[in-house]
Amino acid sequence: MKIEMMCSKIHRATVTDANLNYIGSITIDEKLMKAANLLEFQKVEILDVNNGERFATYVIKGQKDGEICLNGAAARKVCVGDIVIIVAYASMEFQEAKSFKPTIVHVNNKNEIDG
Repeated sequence: MKIEMMCSKIHRATVTDANLNYIGSITIDEKLMKAANLLEFQKVEILDVNNGERFATYVIKGQKDGEICLNGAAARKVCVGDIVIIVAYASMEFQEAKSFKPTIVHVNNKNEIDG
């Protein structure tokens, strides 16, 4: 039996931009992507702490330090300055899931890795 498990997350990142005129996704600083083991085009769930929105999109690689930009339709779900949790999941066998440890990246209010 396979189950869905959180495999990685960026915890409490600050939205730096929202670009309605883009073809969808979330742009994430490449350093944060690497730290959280996220791949470009990987599906993620966005949890907005400020307004309670929860929605899925995919990751694109950002070029700016600390960049967290919601694009396209997702831009309507957040405001610049909102705090979001970016979560990725993986499907794995039940036994593997029992010992699996996800990657969790904590950031400060400038989206710099904390600790």
